[in-house]
Amino acid sequence: MYLLGIDVGTSSVKVSVVDAASQHCLAMSHYPENEVEIKSLQAGWAEQSPEDWWQNTQRAILKLNETGLYNPKDIKAIGIAYQMHGLVVVDKKQRVLRDSIIWCDSRAVKIGEDAFNSIGHERCLSHLLNAPGNFTASKLAWIKANEPEIYQNIDKIMLPGDFISMKLTGEITTSISALSEGIFWDFRNDEISRDVMEYFGIDRTLIPQVKPLFSDHGYLKEGVASLLGLSVGIPVAYKSGDQPNNALSLNVLRPGEVAATAGTSGVIYGVSDNLSYDKQSRVNTFAHVTYAPEQKHTGVLLCINGTGSMYRWTKHNFAPNLEYSELNKMAASAPIGSKGIRVLPFGNGAERMLGNKFTGAQFHRIDLNTHTQSDIFRSVQEGIACSFRYGLDIMRENGIEPNVIRAGRANLFLSDVFARAFVDLTGVPLELYDNNGSVGAALGAGIGAGIYRDPGEAFCKHELIRRVEPQQQSPYEQVYTDWKEILDNTII
Repeated sequence: MYLLGIDVGTSSVKVSVVDAASQHCLAMSHYPENEVEIKSLQAGWAEQSPEDWWQNTQRAILKLNETGLYNPKDIKAIGIAYQMHGLVVVDKKQRVLRDSIIWCDSRAVKIGEDAFNSIGHERCLSHLLNAPGNFTASKLAWIKANEPEIYQNIDKIMLPGDFISMKLTGEITTSISALSEGIFWDFRNDEISRDVMEYFGIDRTLIPQVKPLFSDHGYLKEGVASLLGLSVGIPVAYKSGDQPNNALSLNVLRPGEVAATAGTSGVIYGVSDNLSYDKQSRVNTFAHVTYAPEQKHTGVLLCINGTGSMYRWTKHNFAPNLEYSELNKMAASAPIGSKGIRVLPFGNGAERMLGNKFTGAQFHRIDLNTHTQSDIFRSVQEGIACSFRYGLDIMRENGIEPNVIRAGRANLFLSDVFARAFVDLTGVPLELYDNNGSVGAALGAGIGAGIYRDPGEAFCKHELIRRVEPQQQSPYEQVYTDWKEILDNTII
């Protein structure tokens, strides 16, 4: 018995097939080979085509089937993880009305600020656990104000994973976790927020049917099943944003446990059993995958937009013909501190942890006579690690005090330079696992389909690859002090 996991990322769609009994991944693939474009029609805008996500999903699954490592007909459930906070709008015939306004788009910041002030800071924070910011609800309000002809034709709004589920099944559903990441959920009253809906003038009928996160969100349509070589009627049994899904796949389920990622964006995600919030909304609180009215587990999420995106930009502009592994080797050859270069990696939209400011990415103190490519690559990794330290200090202000941070050995965590800088700067041990968002989504489907009793059983065979301990007297502390002074002077 097999499980299929789909991870709709910003750069590509990743898919995996997992053996339900052993919990081991049999095969994985992704599509396209090159990173998907982010359309930026104006500064601060970021859009992608939902139909491209769907085409890439189909191609990734067909590519996976070609491995011959499993019988596609033996797949019994599908799970979906997806880039968070994006907005997809469709009409009554389930046709996409415009490109998706994705997570790093900044156009709705002012709309969110106005809502925060009008609804009231205390009211928003105590009920939504966040300021409306530039999240999904504010993005929908932007369409309402600026594209009224599109807004009038909207039948349902969705997050990216809901859209892929719709294409597979023809059904449109959502969950409390998904609504909370869009800032549509009132945690105090456990209902769709009347404050948000009334302030923005959004009709309740635009919200899809709300179902448990681990449940049947529809069944595979005949035409799609035939196209993909799968069995008709298997359920989409799990849908989650990529960060709650990453936490699930790292077995971060209980209050006090913390997960991290360093992909296109960088995230620290801590589980809490308190309806807590940051008064400045620099970190955000959403319903965790285990959230229920009787067990209000939340995920406190710190997001840094410019992490892997910063490293990708550096690669493309300084060494386009080299692999990331080669860049990491070059970075390791440079000394700690990168001979004084300091990098602010904040060039991918407004940063919530900086009060929704857009500073742009910045290189400081490059010496044209001294510095080399190796210093550049190391300084970018160190700058990203410093941004994680800055964010974790904000989370500590909000009661998240991790004893260990778990992460998948992927993306920037493949670099020994970055892993060491991350640990020494945060002062927290790091546990690295063989982790993949699509594998987590597959196992999540096993929970939703009743193959596993609970998340603990689904991830009981997770094996630690490596543990990195902080050094007692780390040379990175002076690097951080220097870096933070530059940042403070930048965001005054």
